[in-house]
Amino acid sequence: MLDELQQHYGYLFEDALLQEINSVGTYKDIPEDFKLIEIGDYIKSMPLLISGAIKILREDKDGDELLLYFIEQGDTCAMTLSCCLGNSKSEIRAIAETDTKLIMIPIAKMEEWLSKYKTWQQFVLQSYHNRMTELFEAIDSIAFLKMDERLFKYLKDKAMVNHNEVIIVTHQKIARDLHTSRVVISRLLKALENAGKIELHRNSIKILDM
Repeated sequence: MLDELQQHYGYLFEDALLQEINSVGTYKDIPEDFKLIEIGDYIKSMPLLISGAIKILREDKDGDELLLYFIEQGDTCAMTLSCCLGNSKSEIRAIAETDTKLIMIPIAKMEEWLSKYKTWQQFVLQSYHNRMTELFEAIDSIAFLKMDERLFKYLKDKAMVNHNEVIIVTHQKIARDLHTSRVVISRLLKALENAGKIELHRNSIKILDM
């Protein structure tokens, strides 16, 4: 595990911190679509991503989901940090977007490292900043973009975190993530294809205009 830590986090953390992460962290291989965090859970550890991607979702009172943002290699989730440090219940759902490798860090060490390692403090603050920026983008997308623009942004973001211009996804899954109906998504996807921005295939979509 130490080799992977040095490869992916060596530019962020000093050797002493990497050694501690290796000592106390729990390495996990997470399959695609696995639910890591559920709404209402108490979170006892924080994920550091080695590879893959995780999508963060909110849920309304009717049980419908809304995609907030993705986290990738080198990232962590600000909402997870808040829940860990505040000992509060999770208000988000975290699901593996792809097969993912990560290291879970215990709460006690997270707090200890904030005062012990300046690089950890900087990492946590930068993570908060990045996630807040993405939350603002999600709010702006809902408030200011038309549904076809939201859909195309969603497709490009999904292609980016998967590192592949071809996305394996159903219309129903897109509809759930964007909090709308499958009929609306199917119609808008066809319009995007007619505009030359995507190619539609059976259970996959190719992004032509990245």
